[in-house]
Amino acid sequence: MSIERVAIIGAGMAGLTAALAFARHGIACDIFEEAAALIEVGAGLQVSPNASRVLSELGVLPALEAVWTEPERIALVSGTSLRPLAHVPAGRFARERWGAPYGVLHRATLQNALLAAVERNPLCGIHLDTPVRQDPHGTLTRVTGKTYPLIIGADGVWSNLRAGIPDSPEPDFSRNVAWRFMIPGGTRPDWLEAGQVTAFLGPSTHVVAYPLKEIDGFNIVAIASGISPGKTWDAQASDVQRRMLLGQFHRWDRRIAQLIERAERPTFWPLYQVSAGRWHNGRDMVLIGDAAHAMMPFAAQGASMAIEDAFVLANRVAGPLPLAQALTDFESERAARVAKVRARGLFNRFAYHARGPVRLGRDIVLSLRPPQSLAADLDWLYGFRAS
Repeated sequence: MSIERVAIIGAGMAGLTAALAFARHGIACDIFEEAAALIEVGAGLQVSPNASRVLSELGVLPALEAVWTEPERIALVSGTSLRPLAHVPAGRFARERWGAPYGVLHRATLQNALLAAVERNPLCGIHLDTPVRQDPHGTLTRVTGKTYPLIIGADGVWSNLRAGIPDSPEPDFSRNVAWRFMIPGGTRPDWLEAGQVTAFLGPSTHVVAYPLKEIDGFNIVAIASGISPGKTWDAQASDVQRRMLLGQFHRWDRRIAQLIERAERPTFWPLYQVSAGRWHNGRDMVLIGDAAHAMMPFAAQGASMAIEDAFVLANRVAGPLPLAQALTDFESERAARVAKVRARGLFNRFAYHARGPVRLGRDIVLSLRPPQSLAADLDWLYGFRAS
């Protein structure tokens, strides 16, 4: 059953991608965003081949390729000794093996590219400073004078639309935070490789670093235990909170601890995840992205799963099945995929944060795995073709 128009709540990556995916089928989209201006918070983002393939289908990828970096490898390094443990080849290898690139870029770069494509598309409209909370159908009709057979909740982990879906997922703070800061490219220490994504693994914490060509700098993210500052993605760290963070790196190589200690204006994001639950109401509302399945970042797939969701949902809704069946099929298909990605993230968390004898065993196992073997383990993830 193909419909003529949909409403999308939220103008983040999930919502903007959804608009382009529906427009690709000739379906008009109105996007409603409660923020008065689209300002992407955060810093770096990894876009793996399963997502870049979708962005290519939507015509957005060339704008990203002009400014992003395609790292030569994804390296795992001991945080206590800085000894390389293993790596997955990327760069040209990713294009050849998985048929699409692996890139790193600033989050704002992706959002701006998606927004520009939406603004160019005559089937897409965007309404800023327009919150949609209670009575979404009534609110949307009052704003535009139109009715919508389908409303898509792309409004993130603290989704308002989720309240209209019985037995929907519920958000929960993971008791972990992501500390984010940037360093200029000219201050990069010699031990921080310029051409790769590096995950430094340490007891109960890990640090990810990679270059951002757009700002001639490096994105650094430290995942550690912490206290939630509330519903925000851009909390400023107090002196007490910074001391709490540094205390978790006392067993690490001193060079990493010093890098974190000297960080200028670090911000931190509370890491929320959502429970299992229904993603649609069986009639006219459905959730995608973090609103449906926010997860911990240990597989670096949050944005990629949202991009896949948007593309698959548009394909199902534009297909021949009645809308209710299309939504059911979408949830069933995507929930299975997300569950597998979530399981991979939980495994990575266990491996990355290992301590004591488990850590020693992990290091031995990783050192014995050739790069091609580690890449093969990711074929199901990076080689996935959303359709």
